[in-house]
Amino acid sequence: MHEQEVADQLRSEGVDLIVSLPCDKNKGFTDLIHEEFRVVDVTREEDGVGICAGAALMGKRAVISIQSSGLGNMMNALMSLTDCYKLPLVVLASWRGVDGEKIEAQIPFNSKIPQMLDVYGIHHCEVEGPEDIPRVGDSIREAFGRSEIHVVLIHPKLWEGEKRVGVTYPPRARSRHIEMDDTVAEPSLTRLQAIRAVMDCVGDGDIVVSNIGVPSKEVMASKDRPLNFYMLGSYTQATPIGLGMSLFTDRRVVVVDGDGSLLGSSIFPVLSGLRPSNLKIVCLDNGTFGSTGNQMNQAYADVNLGAVAEAYGIPRGDASDRESITRLMEGDETFVHVFIVPFNSDSPNIPYSAAEIRNRFMGAI
Repeated sequence: MHEQEVADQLRSEGVDLIVSLPCDKNKGFTDLIHEEFRVVDVTREEDGVGICAGAALMGKRAVISIQSSGLGNMMNALMSLTDCYKLPLVVLASWRGVDGEKIEAQIPFNSKIPQMLDVYGIHHCEVEGPEDIPRVGDSIREAFGRSEIHVVLIHPKLWEGEKRVGVTYPPRARSRHIEMDDTVAEPSLTRLQAIRAVMDCVGDGDIVVSNIGVPSKEVMASKDRPLNFYMLGSYTQATPIGLGMSLFTDRRVVVVDGDGSLLGSSIFPVLSGLRPSNLKIVCLDNGTFGSTGNQMNQAYADVNLGAVAEAYGIPRGDASDRESITRLMEGDETFVHVFIVPFNSDSPNIPYSAAEIRNRFMGAI
């Protein structure tokens, strides 16, 4: 019944974006924020970490509203991205497994969340009653003032008796006809050759987000520049980071992603709903997990990620040579699917620390 008071705390602290994956206990709050804030709905909590990181790198304040069980899905991204780069983030977690929880499966993980957060050195507080609601604002001020993660554990009894905002569902009937050509030419370019072609098309004002491992090393070897955001960790988060950036800039955002990362991601439905016109995702597809030794994955002979993107309604084009890469980089396609051979160059490691990558990037924005 106190959802408006919590929302008022977010507004008073200048929150620019809320990433949401709802909980049964906070459904009224979820309805309300969609009425009063800019909201991005996700299907996996760790994608919200990437989106919020992208927003933070653009100097914006983003908050995640989730069920507390989602913290388990988020921990690697929280530590290898948000904490590693010292980016601010507040997580509003509807706390399950406590206060007489009736669903047995919610108890083993959720009841131990404070101990888990303590192990990782993540600041946290509890909001149990209305007198505790100001802790939400305190957490936002501290997180963004100190560039750190804060988790607010909201007891379910705070939401008891909440009134839901009336939701009007638009007509759902639709007609969509998709034809897909799954013909794939034998690749000839290495990843480094493809990245060089991509980077030759990057303008001075463009932002580039490069995936973890060898792709970031090869982007740096091709064209090192302050507007390149090199990822040092957080598997699957390249495209979410780029998406978060694209929501708060007129610059073109180019994400150099890979098939292995996108196979493990749940970002396609989020992209389908948002479709920012300034976002270009380059999927460098060698059909393997390249940075771990080129072990074949499901994209090698079975899954066509370009077709997956198209099925989600994301404009896509296929490329297999420098000319087609250039054409698609200059075109309107959001998803550029580049087929390459499994090969890792001996490009040097990224010489910058996470703090140096963040500071020179934000200094160039």
